[in-house]
Amino acid sequence: MINFYVDRSSSVPAYAQLVRQVREGLRIGTLRPGDQLPTVRSVVTSCTVNPTTVLKAYRELELSGLVEARQGAGTFVSGTLGHADPHAMARLRSSLARWLGQAREAGLEDEDVQALLASVTAENSARRTQGGGDRTRAEPASGARFQKKEGAA
Repeated sequence: MINFYVDRSSSVPAYAQLVRQVREGLRIGTLRPGDQLPTVRSVVTSCTVNPTTVLKAYRELELSGLVEARQGAGTFVSGTLGHADPHAMARLRSSLARWLGQAREAGLEDEDVQALLASVTAENSARRTQGGGDRTRAEPASGARFQKKEGAA
């Protein structure tokens, strides 16, 4: 079962943080169809959020087809996201953990790491778009704070 957390210092609304955690769980395989999400009451208690916040998150996930509410039984995962090989995901996660250790040793903070990841993701997307014959430039990933200018070293 997923253990939700809400970062009060984040600019992301609490309900969106809950939605993102479920989506991430589905992507990395920690949540699977049939898994039950925590009850609204338990999320309210553990995250000290309003019940409306949890209901809004669960409703958004339901509208996305990722969960279903069963009367009197709870909310269950009903959809999937991503189709990556679980072994490949585990291997990549391990590599990323080592890289993150190196980033910490270099003095990078969370925001630095997120900026680097967003930058590399945007560059990779642009390269893939251009490689496919489409000359339009991909939009930067959300959260990307800078873009390398074309022609810049």
